[in-house]
Amino acid sequence: MPYGLKRFQKAETLHFITFSCFRRLPFLEEPGPRNTAEAILEQIRARHQARIYAYVLMPEHVHLLMNEPPSILVAQFLKSVKQMTSRKLKGVRDRFWQDRYFDRNIRGEAARSAVIRYIHRNPVKRGLVASPEQYQWSSFSHYATGIRGVVEIESEWTAWLRPPLIAIKPR
Repeated sequence: MPYGLKRFQKAETLHFITFSCFRRLPFLEEPGPRNTAEAILEQIRARHQARIYAYVLMPEHVHLLMNEPPSILVAQFLKSVKQMTSRKLKGVRDRFWQDRYFDRNIRGEAARSAVIRYIHRNPVKRGLVASPEQYQWSSFSHYATGIRGVVEIESEWTAWLRPPLIAIKPR
């Protein structure tokens, strides 16, 4: 890890994560690779019981807002996502993903809302679409409609799907 870089994992906060394709090349520019990466993200999310609050797959990078999965570190979760997508999408390339990722802890509702807005506006800011609802590879449509997409999003619509926590009385 580079000097001065600190990662705060197991801090019970959300993580705003960005990871990039190798040399920020647009390996996710076409719908096929984006669909594959989105399906793999959901597969790994479900396997590790991670909660994803927002995401967007851009042509050369990915943004995620997620919790800390209960059984593994965020770094291990990302390693799984990156390894599986690389195996499926790398082709003749030497590498598909950059080794590192950017991670910022998010605390509080205002910060969470700001990050979700940033993630959903990213394709608009880049000029890929005129409005967030036009971009298929993000969690925006879930927030706008409540309909489940490829990746399960942690929201008011999905929270009720989980079984309630049952308090166990001490003996």
